[in-house]
Amino acid sequence: ALLTRAGRAAGYAGDPAKRVYQRPRPFVTDNSITPCIPDEPALRESFSYPSGHAALGFSWALVLAELVPARADALIERGRDFSWSRVVCGVHYPSDVETGRTVAAAAVARLHADPDFQRELAAAREELAAAYPN
Repeated sequence: ALLTRAGRAAGYAGDPAKRVYQRPRPFVTDNSITPCIPDEPALRESFSYPSGHAALGFSWALVLAELVPARADALIERGRDFSWSRVVCGVHYPSDVETGRTVAAAAVARLHADPDFQRELAAAREELAAAYPN
């Protein structure tokens, strides 16, 4: 539930900017790029900036790093790798991904003011403590 909440908050937070900037995806403007995910009309017609998938993945990394501080560096690195895969796959520019990460950080920071999120965070900590006792 916690990751779903964080992912949705971050993944959709960039939508207003997408509507304003309407940046075409790299493979749409450059025929030499073949996306590594299915080139479907919905993907082709959606916009690139900022990357919602990068925001989603990086928000997960931020939350998990908070829950498991001993693994924070590895989790943040994995979040960066996840978001960068959007560039490797030809569906985003580097600036789309970097802005997606910034959107994620802002969305997760905002979630910390939400009492429901705080309860879910506490529940996740308890669940992890029970699953991985010291």
